[in-house]
Formats: sequence, C-alpha cells, structure tokens
Amino acid sequence: MKLRITAPQTLKQCTIELPPSKSIANRVLILSALNGVEPTRVLRQPLTDLCDDIRVVAEMLQRDDDIVNVCAAGTAMRFGTAYLAVTDGIRTITGTQRLQERPIGILVDALRTLGATIEYIGKEGFPPLRITGNQELQGGGLTMNGGVSSQFISALLMIGPTMQKGLTLKLEGQLVSTPYLYITTELMRQYGAKVEWIDERTINVEHGYNYNRSESTITIEADWTAASYWYEMASIANLQLSVFHLQSLVYDSIQGDKVCDSIFHLFHKQQTKHEPFEYNFENCPDLVQTLVVTCCMNAVPFYFSGLRTLRIKETDRISALQTELAKMGFELQATDDSLSWDGTQTTQQSPFSIATYHDHRMAMAFAPCALRLGEITIDDPDVVSKSYPTYWSDLEKIGFQLCYIS
Repeated sequence: MKLRITAPQTLKQCTIELPPSKSIANRVLILSALNGVEPTRVLRQPLTDLCDDIRVVAEMLQRDDDIVNVCAAGTAMRFGTAYLAVTDGIRTITGTQRLQERPIGILVDALRTLGATIEYIGKEGFPPLRITGNQELQGGGLTMNGGVSSQFISALLMIGPTMQKGLTLKLEGQLVSTPYLYITTELMRQYGAKVEWIDERTINVEHGYNYNRSESTITIEADWTAASYWYEMASIANLQLSVFHLQSLVYDSIQGDKVCDSIFHLFHKQQTKHEPFEYNFENCPDLVQTLVVTCCMNAVPFYFSGLRTLRIKETDRISALQTELAKMGFELQATDDSLSWDGTQTTQQSPFSIATYHDHRMAMAFAPCALRLGEITIDDPDVVSKSYPTYWSDLEKIGFQLCYIS
C-alpha cells in the first residue's frame, strides 16, 4: 500500500490534538504496574485509540502470556525485559525480525550482574529472550556504558526500588540522550521512589516505592516529537506555527524533545546568515529526520552530529535519509556520528516515492515535502501507527489531499 499526498495551495487553520508522549506514557505504565496500579487507569483512553508503542506496553502488562510479542516496539522490548526480570513467571519476549536485529546484550549483561536469569533463544546478544522472573533480586552497584541507549539505563532505574539492595548505577563514557534519564527519575519520584543523581555520572535508587498518590495526578503530556512535524510544515510553508493550534503541548515539559522549539528558532535565525546550520543531536536523536528534511526543503546546508544511535533505530536512519533524499537530488555525506549537506543539488528523480523502511519517523518527516514538491508518495503509510495514528487524518484537516494506492 502507498499513499499519494498532494499539498494544498494554502494550509487551513486547524486545531491539532497531538498524541500522548510515548516517553512519559511507557514509563508511567511500567511504574504503575510495579506499584500495583492497573496501567490502563492512568491512560484514561481505550487501548485501541493509542499508538502501537504505548498499546504494546499496556497489553504486555495486562496479560500473563508465556510468550510476549512486542512487535516492533523497541521501548517495550527494553522496558519489558527489565520488568519481566523482577516479575514472577517464566516468559519469552520477542518481536519482529527487525527488532531481533537490534542489540540488547548490554541490558541483559547488566540484569544478569544484578541477579536476573535470562537466556538467549537465538543469536547471542539479541532477542528473543527467555526470562525467569525473580521478585527478590539483590541489586547493588553496577557500572555500565552511558553511551548506549538511554532506554537500557531507564529500564534498570525503574526496577531499582524492587531490588533488595536498591541500585547504584555508575555511567562510563560519553552519555547520550540524558534528557530521557531525567524523565525517568522525575516520574519515579512522582511514584514515591527515592532516586537521586549523586553526581553527573552516578544515580542512586533506594529499595522500596512509597506510592501514595492518586494515579490521576500523573500527567501524560502531548508528544513533543510529534509536534516537530508541525514545526517542519510551518517552516516549509513559511507560516507561523500558531496556524496549527497544537493542543496540550507543555512548553516547560520534562520531555527532552521540547528542545524542538529552540532548534527551529535557531534554524530560522541561521537562514538569514547564509551559513550551514550546525547542531548536536546527541540528546534528541528522534528530531534528526525532521530537521534534515526541513533543511533540504528550505535549501539550507547543514552539519548535524551526535547521531551514533541512529544506526540501530527502527532502521539505519542515516542510510535511509541518504537514500531517500538522493531521489530528490540531495547528496548527503555521512559518518557513523554525523550527516551533512553542502547545498549542492543534482538531478531529481520525480515523481517522488519514498520508502519508509518500517520506520514511522521516515513517513512523517517526508510527508511535508509535498509542500515544496507539490506531490509525494509514501510507501507503507500505516507505519505511523507506531507513534502517531491520527497523523494522516490530521494532514487532511489542514488541506492535504490523500489517495491510497494498492
């Protein structure tokens, strides 16, 4: 299935209800389950209305199946592995073929060090995993590489209070995506955990939760990463963002991707300087596709660094961006940690059909290109259900014409 997207001459003013933050919702679900609170009570909407990544975590926590299939949800795999390690029962956690290609060995090694029983069913270091849960892990001190996925670290932190000795986590190397760790520790505190940063590389979690608040007091904000695509559309169309009336967006959010607002302000200032736009995305890697496409559509050269985790996302996002933007004549230069474009453009391969590589952010970042190109076709459009299931209907609200092609 493909989706042909045709841009309107003028975008309509419209109120857009952004999806809930995946980062907050998935942590709240795990913390609720660890505190004996029915996870769906904190979501306050039917599971069928939620994006795939949140729904999969909620379903995992509601069921007691021997085999837990988290589909393509990397967050569910990482958080679920830690959660199942401290929950009674023997379960197998698995997912799609792509998910089984995403490494998880660092998390498994850490959990084993803390006393967990986890076996690899297939390839060493990768899912699927057979986990024998234990509600009385000893815990204690652990040193690990802070340059890996922050979700590994968050997964360990959230189960820290269940361990008999708590958890003292020392992080080595260059830290990545630290804003996500701050989300984790802040939400843990809201659930009554005693967690603190001893220094910039050491986090201490004491044994025991003291959850005594109504679940209704936990706020799940609108998703800032989802908001980035509306910033992109406003930029390409040369409109004020206020045209879209983005609801429930918290500007003093605990989400790291709230930096989207300041990045776009910097971007628009940079446009007047006629110099390459430079930014380090180490703390906000999910915004990279949005900004790369925005720069190309606005003919702004760029140099983006801090991208080393992009190779192991839903797809190799660095390679995917190079391949798809080359169709439009943009030859991007890449290293394992950077992407850049010098402003030169070669022959375009119109009409433009964009492969998404089973990656929701490829679909959502490239769809606004229709504003510059007039029309664009997106392969596998249903992939947006992973994080923003109403994305296409929201585009229709502001005037885009959509036509599904079998």
